[in-house]
Amino acid sequence: MTTPNIIIVDYGAGNLRSVARAVAHAGYVPDVTDDPRALADADAVIVPGVGAAADTMRNLRGSGMVEPIREYIASGRPFFGVCMGQQALLTLSEEGGEHECLDIIPGRVKKLPRAEGPDALKIPHMGWNNVRQTRDHPIFEGIPDDAYFYFVHSYVPVPDDESVVIGETDYGVTFASVLAKDNIVATQFHPEKSGENGLRMYANFLAAADAGQRTNGKGQTATILTTSSEARSRGFP
Repeated sequence: MTTPNIIIVDYGAGNLRSVARAVAHAGYVPDVTDDPRALADADAVIVPGVGAAADTMRNLRGSGMVEPIREYIASGRPFFGVCMGQQALLTLSEEGGEHECLDIIPGRVKKLPRAEGPDALKIPHMGWNNVRQTRDHPIFEGIPDDAYFYFVHSYVPVPDDESVVIGETDYGVTFASVLAKDNIVATQFHPEKSGENGLRMYANFLAAADAGQRTNGKGQTATILTTSSEARSRGFP
């Protein structure tokens, strides 16, 4: 049996060791690399990240990763974006101005609204919060609805097509905490910092990638399917 080639993209954003440990916990050996050529032979790609959108896109462009990531996703092979790796998938980010992102999932990245008063929630949103599963998806296999995950962020994705939202979280407003479209899964939270449920999420993603690799062979489509749902109000201005 061929071992799947799991790539963790290193573009200078940090948090790579935690992601690599989560992949290893699921029984796989990841390749952490800043070489864009590595994506050509990948069976699964994980793009983690912390920081700001402008820095993320600057680093992705500087490392030559933008077009290889687009081409990899277009090939239909499994892709997992985490935190900034999720936000970078959208069209534009409003963080620190207006910055073009990968434009793979149409939409914008917007700041969490800041409320007023003594009971106002603090920004950034930092700590544990629950994720409400809005539809069934293989990434949630074995993870209870309303499970808690670890968040650190001030901005959130607002996709044009709300059918790509498969998980929601409340923090002053309801925002999309998990996106899925075809072969893409992306989370606003950090599964690698989220205990057993986060580790299970990585294991689910990698099991799907492994099954696709064994069924279809390297470089062939291994789609993680989504389902449709009614559009939901987000509460953003």
